[in-house]
Amino acid sequence: MTDALSAGHIEPYLHQMETLARPQTGDYPIYYKAYMMAAKGNSIAEALRLATENEQEVRARIPEDRWEFRYAPGKWTTKEVFQHIIDMERVFAYRAFCFARNERGELPGADEDAYQAEARTAQRNVADILRELHAVRKASVELFASFDATAWGRSGTANGKHITVPALGWVIAGHSEHHLRIIRERYLA
Repeated sequence: MTDALSAGHIEPYLHQMETLARPQTGDYPIYYKAYMMAAKGNSIAEALRLATENEQEVRARIPEDRWEFRYAPGKWTTKEVFQHIIDMERVFAYRAFCFARNERGELPGADEDAYQAEARTAQRNVADILRELHAVRKASVELFASFDATAWGRSGTANGKHITVPALGWVIAGHSEHHLRIIRERYLA
């Protein structure tokens, strides 16, 4: 995955994504503040690259027998956490796409538990999930790289809350970092 998301791959797009400051309170719903704080780097491009590198580091540390591990009853397996990262990145990227394309209507919320129940992650192998994670991240990077200044300046309403296009990029990176921290602390400890 490193090759497709390395600085070399996104180098032509770095300028656009590096000129945007980290979103401020008001650019996103307050419940995303933890994700904003978890995102690393000084630009969306750097935040997505670092999240990808951290995903690779964490994946490499997961023993074969820990992919189906739950740290408590009712909690997701390690594999399901990665599926959740994928699912929500798709949701956040879709919202960014819609708002960048000047969607005026409100977008619905996303029920992560309902999505997980239908993902049938237990029936999938780890390699397939990791390949999907790679594809989704690459698509997110390409999507954000395609935005011009007008698209970056847009915002919209999702789940009844206002959010900007740049904030959604930071949310994607921070959401991943948040769950990677949980994997390190609760699944690998």
